[in-house]
Amino acid sequence: MTNTTTKPVISNGRVVNLNLDNGGVQNLPPTHSPFGEYSILDEDSFQTMIAIERQRSERSRKAYALVLVSVPDAVPEAKRRNLPERVARALTTLARDTDVTGWHKAGKTVGIIFTDIPSTNKSNVLPAIVAKVEAALECNLTQDQCDSLETSVSCYPEDWQMELDAERPSNPDLYPDLVSREKSRRIAIAIKRLMDVFGSATALLLFSPFFMVIAAAIKVTSKGPVFFRQERVGQHGKTFVVLKFRSMYMNNDTSVHKEWFRKFHSGQAERHKTSDDNGNGSFKLPNDPRVTRVGRFLRRTSLDEVPQFINVLRGEMSLVGPRPPIPYEVEAYQAWHRGRVLQAKPGITGLWQVNGRSRVSFDEMVRLDLRYARDWSLWLDIKILLKTPAAVFFGEGAY
Repeated sequence: MTNTTTKPVISNGRVVNLNLDNGGVQNLPPTHSPFGEYSILDEDSFQTMIAIERQRSERSRKAYALVLVSVPDAVPEAKRRNLPERVARALTTLARDTDVTGWHKAGKTVGIIFTDIPSTNKSNVLPAIVAKVEAALECNLTQDQCDSLETSVSCYPEDWQMELDAERPSNPDLYPDLVSREKSRRIAIAIKRLMDVFGSATALLLFSPFFMVIAAAIKVTSKGPVFFRQERVGQHGKTFVVLKFRSMYMNNDTSVHKEWFRKFHSGQAERHKTSDDNGNGSFKLPNDPRVTRVGRFLRRTSLDEVPQFINVLRGEMSLVGPRPPIPYEVEAYQAWHRGRVLQAKPGITGLWQVNGRSRVSFDEMVRLDLRYARDWSLWLDIKILLKTPAAVFFGEGAY
């Protein structure tokens, strides 16, 4: 079926008809608001609504679109006069009762949230939404004014394109609450970074005498490089290369881990008894045939992760935070799962590591990571760091 679009009919300065075909688009009828009377949320309230709609979308599994129309700073003052307000009035003519219009940036950027879009049909709905916005602006503004505006459209949940060294795939416009939280914590975050630099440099210095011994053991017992490099997903979805001591044989079948993660993610993974079983068992296979003899020792003691202190020095990771996932794992995430990579920089240790590691289910792991991001403080980091040596020493859930 091809898309068909009927030009809107304008009456008394408002959109009164827009027939857009193709699955679900017709469920976006305009609300007839008088041109001279309109209601628009202030900046704080509108950004709060973006966060609320994101959470509602995660529960309903329906998408929403955020359209932003901005008046650039480069527009001359004479042309800017009353232009943002005219844009606001134009956009309110489009909103249904369930949609939200407000200032994304007071006096400069107006936003409208189109809610309850079927996730399977958003590729068809978004062009129709853009057409509605453009039509409303053209009806209420001059062509010169329309040409001076900047319009963007984002959809949540996002379709992330994760490529190594590419810009972050997540759009900060959809997460104003997270941006605001980072700003409010900027002094503490700066101190956390100092702790990361000092702590990782100290750790590398302390472990440096063991590097040659570990490297020799790896080379003697199996063919391949000493270090294992793998693409992982960091904060905001930006990818980087993580460093570890190699604990597996070369050219092993990655489908083994992909199948395990599919079951772990879906809640179908079985628990396996281990030598230090406390009754709960581990979700991971303790006798993975891909792991070398030396690799089992390295994993058991977490020594395989020591090179990640280099990632901490680079600023790609922190001492404390969620573990960085593999891209194909993130592709399987539900929208709410992504919060673990959006809300905190990945770390070497974290709440998950000191609370059972592989004994914890996937959803429980995500909830621990989200709790860490929400309740984060420097003191919480210190408490986790103090608990980590005991977790490493007793090999709690490490395989």
